[in-house]
Amino acid sequence: MPVYTTACPRNCYSTCTMKVHVQDGRLRRIEPHQGNKATFEGPCLKGLSYVERVHSPDRILHPLRRKSGSADFEQISWDEALSAITDKLLYYRETFGPQSVFYYSASGTKGLINAVGMDFWRAYGGCTTTYGDLCWPAGLEATRLTLGENKHNAPWDIENARLIILWGKNSSETNIHQTVYINRALDAGAKLVVIDPRRTESSERAELLIQPRPGTDGAIALAVARLLIEKGNIDADFIADHVAGYDEFAARVEHFTAERAAEITDVPVSYIHRLAEYIGTVKPVTINAGFGMQRYTNSGQTMRAMIALLAITGNIGEPGAGWIFANLQGDVFDAVKDPIAFYPPQTPDGVVRVSVSTCKLGQHMLATDNPPLKMIWVERGNPVTQNPDTNTVLRAIRSLQFRVVVEQFMTDTAREADIILPAKTMFEQTDVIWAYWHPYIQLKQKVMDPPGEVRPESEVYWHLARRLGFSDTDTAGKIPAPGDREIDAYLENKLAGLPQLTLDRLREGPLIAPGHQEVAFADFVFATPSGKIELLSHEANRRWGVDPVSDFTEPVESVRRRSDESDKYPFYMMTPNTKNRIHSQFNNLHMIRQLDPKPLVLIHPDDAARKGIANGARVRIFNDRGQVEVDARLDLGVKVGCVSMTNGWWISQGGTVNFCSCGRETDIGHGAAFHDNLVDIAPV
Repeated sequence: MPVYTTACPRNCYSTCTMKVHVQDGRLRRIEPHQGNKATFEGPCLKGLSYVERVHSPDRILHPLRRKSGSADFEQISWDEALSAITDKLLYYRETFGPQSVFYYSASGTKGLINAVGMDFWRAYGGCTTTYGDLCWPAGLEATRLTLGENKHNAPWDIENARLIILWGKNSSETNIHQTVYINRALDAGAKLVVIDPRRTESSERAELLIQPRPGTDGAIALAVARLLIEKGNIDADFIADHVAGYDEFAARVEHFTAERAAEITDVPVSYIHRLAEYIGTVKPVTINAGFGMQRYTNSGQTMRAMIALLAITGNIGEPGAGWIFANLQGDVFDAVKDPIAFYPPQTPDGVVRVSVSTCKLGQHMLATDNPPLKMIWVERGNPVTQNPDTNTVLRAIRSLQFRVVVEQFMTDTAREADIILPAKTMFEQTDVIWAYWHPYIQLKQKVMDPPGEVRPESEVYWHLARRLGFSDTDTAGKIPAPGDREIDAYLENKLAGLPQLTLDRLREGPLIAPGHQEVAFADFVFATPSGKIELLSHEANRRWGVDPVSDFTEPVESVRRRSDESDKYPFYMMTPNTKNRIHSQFNNLHMIRQLDPKPLVLIHPDDAARKGIANGARVRIFNDRGQVEVDARLDLGVKVGCVSMTNGWWISQGGTVNFCSCGRETDIGHGAAFHDNLVDIAPV
């Protein structure tokens, strides 16, 4: 039975290396690969479920066309599908201009080949596309403004930490391979602090669990900084050598007492003092922030305040110390490590209109004019389920004249399509991928031919280019021709400037990215305007209009703000990730649904008693934007005043959390602030 080395390209910290066994054209077994030090224990449950996913009877294997006036689809040939799409593309370009076509791509699958779409649309004459990101921009931009670039110590270095703070991160579910190294650190005597409104699996070995009111983490960070300064638990030499803006930061936190922070956050004063004592007296310290906790309207300033705790105590540039958020050292293919798409709207090459905020997708699509949007092409994403304010997204998509969706399964977004094109799985086309947690570059090898009539997206673009009459110059080196040799040649060309990386070497296993720093900032070089860690950032003020020094403000939706929303809707709706899905992927599989059969909302028993909700009762979660009906589960681990429902459930599976969320951006970075989300809950 042939065995291949490959890697998972999903939007996940781990980007696992794995060995796959293939027999008679079918995936038979998935095993760990020891060549990746970060994921040596092997793939998670989702990774193991690829055996079902690839061969699922529900997989879309042929082009489909919506029947006229119906919600049903019929199978058509590739010639029919490509002819229909070509006719529409020619019509919209000639009648309204190429920017009437909206190209929406998300992060469902990573890789160099998967990024060829924009080259096609530029050759077409342009399009309209998105800026910003649903996932992590506030944290990326806060890190860049403060430290100069987004990188962190190698994953295994956390084993050297003596204090680990998981701040809004549940690694036991969302970054399970990190938990191996955290447990090794704890076994060696390290302390663990978890800061999260929920008591998660990650907190089971914690010395201290702090459960703040959602969106108030910045107040904790500022109060802890005041205590560190007050007690002299700072590194004056490190500050003098490597920190800019310390005096201004110290002045800012002077009025942030522990008592004030406790009143804001609903966290006991003693917990804030204890956290400050740990940070001030234990070294080295690693703070690992999760992505979810930077999805509030005040998140950028919050993250800057958290990084400042490490800066003033000298916990940067040393083994076991530092800030873990995103490690872009593996992205050796882009000159700009912090993607320009996170920055304000623009038309960088004169043809691609970057004008729709992915965080305000429905609003901006409906408001787009000159020209208005007429057609959408969706790939590697499920925006109906995953983007904020689902009802508005649905209205916007349905307002278009023509919709093409490239998909493996009949997702909520695919159901809105006029034509569905069958998408490949990770095993059906070779690609080169990297990660945002560990430093490995990997080859995602093709190990089987696509089933049915499935074609890789790059092949679809190549055929469309020919039908549209693109010249060889338009596509040369940009859109690879169909065929395994052509794909290899395309990738070899992409790797040409990196002699350490070749396809032959990558076939043997993962390779550390050239120039990787195992201990980030060990050279104490910071790519900021001052060349130091910047606690005072004039660029933050100039670019985003925020205070140059980090500060705390209430989120836009907050029970502490006097507004109609806070009066009518008294609960914070938390929508975390789960180990059983990557957002809206995998939960349609039988293997996964056995463990997670239906959506549930978790609520504290005290809140449930006040609302007359019994365990297992059917409830309605609602606000002015929408509602979702699910079963309730009483959970003492959820903070009073909060309800929690994991994101990613399809409408067809019981409803998406984004019926209730708002299309709103974070204070910096054009990130999605959909965790600013007040709701009420009532029995049905």
